[in-house]
Amino acid sequence: MRRLLGPVADVFEATRTGAWRIERPQAGSRCNWCGTCAVYCPPGVIRTDKKARSFVIDWDYCKGCGICARVCPRNNLTMVPEGGAEVG
Repeated sequence: MRRLLGPVADVFEATRTGAWRIERPQAGSRCNWCGTCAVYCPPGVIRTDKKARSFVIDWDYCKGCGICARVCPRNNLTMVPEGGAEVG
């Protein structure tokens, strides 16, 4: 049996965690939609589709932790100050 320490959301969508973000990932033009960022990011925040050539971040839940930028094999993601750049 798993024990949780303290109150936690047991449903990911229950808490919009993007409200405390001070930095956000910004995608460049080198993305090959490999999905590495999506694997390391919390569930449902980043979605990539190689066939459709799409890369989407759900800003309601992105915490700005920068893990995606650190694990990107093509160095396609950089962290920028919140509100400082338009992200595609």
